[in-house]
Amino acid sequence: MTSLRVSRRLVFGVPLLAASGLAMRPAGAAEGDFYAFLSGVRRDAAAQGLRVSTVEIALRNTQYLPHVIELDRKQPERTMTFGEYLEKVVTSQRMDGARTQLAENRTLLDGIWRRFNVEPRFVVALWGIESDFGKVMGNYAVVSALATLAYDGRRSSYFRGELISALRILDQGHIRADNMTGSWAGAMGQCQFMPSTFLGYAIDYDGDGRKDIWNDRADALASIANFISRLGWRGGEGWGREVMLPVGFDTSYTGLEVKRPTGEWSRVGVRSIDGGPLAGREGEASLVMPDGASGPAYLVYDNFRAIMKWNKSTYFATAVGYLADSMARG
Repeated sequence: MTSLRVSRRLVFGVPLLAASGLAMRPAGAAEGDFYAFLSGVRRDAAAQGLRVSTVEIALRNTQYLPHVIELDRKQPERTMTFGEYLEKVVTSQRMDGARTQLAENRTLLDGIWRRFNVEPRFVVALWGIESDFGKVMGNYAVVSALATLAYDGRRSSYFRGELISALRILDQGHIRADNMTGSWAGAMGQCQFMPSTFLGYAIDYDGDGRKDIWNDRADALASIANFISRLGWRGGEGWGREVMLPVGFDTSYTGLEVKRPTGEWSRVGVRSIDGGPLAGREGEASLVMPDGASGPAYLVYDNFRAIMKWNKSTYFATAVGYLADSMARG
């Protein structure tokens, strides 16, 4: 499989002007066009039943953020290899932090496990990779960032929908407009949910009437578990494992579209990473090679597919598995 570019979720650079709402506005006619665009957003929001007062409060300080457009259009100079990605994302510090968070939040995570049937180590792994356990959530004003991206035109339909979703979250009272911060692309909170994902999957776990994925750890971790559960997570099953391939293995068998029972993979020469036979208790599996034929190979199961629905990157899904496994090893 070809290597993938780094997810935009990893970009958390925060210019102070954008965070403070003092970023430059577009000049001249462009400025007028942006505020005319916001007038259209007000009409759309009203047509969808949002309170006028909510929308006015949210949009009155909304700014055009040129830096957001720069980030959206910026192309990486080169593609990061899977090995480089793992070194960046699954560091020894993050593995240590994951074990600490797992231990410190054990009671909470066990309750979430009972409710959503998602093992604590996978919840912690997703939390760690998305926001470094809530420490790196982004500091962009989400409404301004989404309005800028919706106005830009390159993906305006998608971001306009996310902007309306953000306004709906405000209208439901989950957070104040001036506290709704996130990444430059609008991903929010400790689980880095886009607004539409928030509306579909965020959980008020502690029953205080608000789904606070920014400041309420219980809500954030339960929301992670609910989302991955709804994406098809199968409790009690693993995500995958690294394997050894025989010399001359036909790589046309790789890819998530190819599923075979473990026994069939054994018959074509696939072995455990230690060279021993594959255990036969797992069901159907696919073989993925994130770095292509020259890189490592993994047999992956349905839970890997669930993680891929969260973020369509084999790099990301494998990193989640790696981090979760580091907690299992202790």
